[in-house]
Amino acid sequence: MEPAEGPGALGFHGDEEIIEVVELGPPGPDDLADEMEDVDFDDEGAEEPDAEAWETEDDEGVEDGMEAQDDSEVTFSLHSASVFCVSLDPKTNTLAVTGGEDDKAFVWRVSDGELLFECSGHKDSVTCASFSFDSVFVATGDMSGLIKVWRVDAKEEVWSFEVGDLEWMEWHPQAHVLLAGTADGNSWMWKIPSGDCKTFQGPACPATCGRILPDGKRAVVGYEDGTMRIWDLKQGTSLHVLKGQDGHQDPLTCVASNQDGSLIMTGSVDCHAKLINSATGKVVCVFKMESMAPKAPASEGEEAESNSVESLGFCNVMPLAAVGYLDGTLAIYDLSTQSLRHKCQHESGIVQLLWEESSAVVYTCSLDGAVRLWDARSGKMISEYRGHSAEILDFAVNKDASIVVTTSGDHQAKVFCVQRPDR
Repeated sequence: MEPAEGPGALGFHGDEEIIEVVELGPPGPDDLADEMEDVDFDDEGAEEPDAEAWETEDDEGVEDGMEAQDDSEVTFSLHSASVFCVSLDPKTNTLAVTGGEDDKAFVWRVSDGELLFECSGHKDSVTCASFSFDSVFVATGDMSGLIKVWRVDAKEEVWSFEVGDLEWMEWHPQAHVLLAGTADGNSWMWKIPSGDCKTFQGPACPATCGRILPDGKRAVVGYEDGTMRIWDLKQGTSLHVLKGQDGHQDPLTCVASNQDGSLIMTGSVDCHAKLINSATGKVVCVFKMESMAPKAPASEGEEAESNSVESLGFCNVMPLAAVGYLDGTLAIYDLSTQSLRHKCQHESGIVQLLWEESSAVVYTCSLDGAVRLWDARSGKMISEYRGHSAEILDFAVNKDASIVVTTSGDHQAKVFCVQRPDR
């Protein structure tokens, strides 16, 4: 989608001042790698790798109560507690890494669930785990702030570092550079495996979510106080800050960008999703659920019903964006008219959503343990897949959208083959 030109273009307000012109043509991997080479990192020594012995624990059983139906092809059950996160290796999509409440992370084969190696040595729940852009490294991070990087082919740890309580972690899209946000408001950037380090100081509250933009030169970070900052990764300076009326009124929960990085979307506990022009830092529009009345005060002994934006993302092939809410609403917004196109209702809260790379199909996983595929053009559900006996906590979709890998509170990760009638 090219929002800045052609039919269906977004109408920006005429009084917006253009602060700078940003070239959005995608630079090549070499350019980006060179850019990152020029970044001035302070040399903060990495800690010595932890040589803890490898061990596995059997699954201690799962909760009852959900259907016995299992549509999955492969079940990975080496975790002994809730599995919080999953990522697929970008290069081949044949390996998954999962992290869990059992303080463990595992790299395993998607085709048969075979363990490749354990990322050992964590002392707290592993909440972040992902592969570098070229699948050479895998990074795992636990809640206490211990981050480890492993070389996949050698199955060995090459770097580790300890920060404050970890909120999120992400690899650079074209370089061996890792970015992470912590509860003290800082965002950290390291070159891997040298460990050269740079920090971006936010407000004195947790950096709750973050995303490196597709140009590889900027990152957007959201904070618990409702503010958002766009950082220049090379200079270490803040390009734009959204706060006050422009910012959110409650903590940010998620951020996303469109394919060329010209638009950013932020979601918050305040139930608003804001569309932002990344070049100017100006809010283009605010999406609010129309049915969302102010929360009624709870009677004594009764909890107020909570709602928030949990996940969001842009469609690559049409000017559409999806927003998933804790109350189970999936909202599909039309960016060219800035209006609600469809509301797709789930019976329980949406945990995460992902778009297919090359179609207008959006996937959701929810607290009822199901993965669902939705046609964003019609708003109709295409199919649903079940197999977990507890809520799904994270999921990943491979490049050709033939496989979904899920993680759950039932201590398991599962691989689903996604059959679509139009294939």
